[in-house]
Amino acid sequence: MLYRTTTFQRFIQNHTNGSILLFLAAVIAMIIANSPLQEWYNGFLQRPVIFQINRFHPFEHDGHHLTLLDFVNDALMAVFFFTIGLEIKKEILVGELSSFRKASLPVIAACGGMIIPVLCYLLVCPDGAESKGMAIPMATDIAFALGVLSLLGKRVPIGMKVFLTALAVADDIGGILVIAFFYSTDISLWSLVIAFFLLFVLFIGGKKGITSKIFYYIVGFFVWLMFLDSGVHPTISGVLAALTIPARPKIELQSFIRTMRNYADVLSRSTVQETESAVIMSKSQIQILKNIESHADQAISPLQDMVDDLEPIVNFIILPLFAFVNAGVSLAAFTPDALTGIPLAVFLGLVLGKTLGIFGFSYFFIWRKWIDMPKGMNVKSLFAVSMLGGIGFTVALFIAALSFASVDGTAGLMLDQAKIGVFAGSLTAGLLGYFTLKIVLPANKKNVS
Repeated sequence: MLYRTTTFQRFIQNHTNGSILLFLAAVIAMIIANSPLQEWYNGFLQRPVIFQINRFHPFEHDGHHLTLLDFVNDALMAVFFFTIGLEIKKEILVGELSSFRKASLPVIAACGGMIIPVLCYLLVCPDGAESKGMAIPMATDIAFALGVLSLLGKRVPIGMKVFLTALAVADDIGGILVIAFFYSTDISLWSLVIAFFLLFVLFIGGKKGITSKIFYYIVGFFVWLMFLDSGVHPTISGVLAALTIPARPKIELQSFIRTMRNYADVLSRSTVQETESAVIMSKSQIQILKNIESHADQAISPLQDMVDDLEPIVNFIILPLFAFVNAGVSLAAFTPDALTGIPLAVFLGLVLGKTLGIFGFSYFFIWRKWIDMPKGMNVKSLFAVSMLGGIGFTVALFIAALSFASVDGTAGLMLDQAKIGVFAGSLTAGLLGYFTLKIVLPANKKNVS
């Protein structure tokens, strides 16, 4: 249990630190968008990203270079969704989604947390162009949700952290399916055929024991290119590519331990030439140390190695950059009447819909004794943590951009309205969840394992 707790603590710490940068980037974007720098900001987002290898332009679509905004949302966010795919595969293989018993409550909670917010949204915006945003409040931002939990320290039981993490992963699966099926246009079957052939190459590579990360990154990049040209949103390529990454290392742990012991025995019997200013090893000793390094790399699965490589890049670079280019909302054109449409729909979906959906679906199955309450939790804490599911932010902003990208004329205004709803709803859900948890959680909890 100690290992498990340590793993979650590291996971939460990484996401918490990243969420601070994410929040600061969003605030800076809002300030700039409502300052004399607004024109510069909007022009900056529309600058083309030009990268060329001979005549090959990888960041080009339909004969046009991707703008900086497109590059972040279509290319860099594919890396974000790739890491989500890696986490999903890990949870399915050995985590909280690895069995029906473990997965049942988070999946049921996630279903409620997607269905009820959509209904809440449609109560306010039942038809017309505004209804295109119904999927916006479906999302849960794991970085911010875990960040709020971390503020309560050791009072939070490990069962609550596990439940919220698994819920967010299941929620991500739902969001990915929504993006794949409802935000795809003008499908190019030929590009999809090539993309799935390349995915099959990745799958076979994993089965044949290829553990080179370079192989998966290069082929995965071309999968992304084919999805970019296919009409299916390119971020889906990141998830599908992640599911092909091998989760088994080339060298099993026990074999690695035996080999290390043999190397350690050899090194312990050897001597080095040592002076005050230098330590000189023999060629055989250097080779042994290089072999140890090589074996250590092969004792880590490509899946875990990639997660370890990419999480800092995603949390500290990609997501803050995403927030900066997407969170800039000018408030100059807003009127009180405008706030009763899309902003209110998103707000109710996140704050009310998420809470009622996650708690209602979970409590019903627990009340019927079909599923057990997570360890260390009760009805009050389940209700409180359900509120944190309303922190949508990253994926909610992403779906908002997809929802209103193709709406003619008023697309920009509706997107800004959706962003206001996301900001207000996420902030309210976070504050309500935090203060409710502060009230219902036992004080000075010593053991969270």
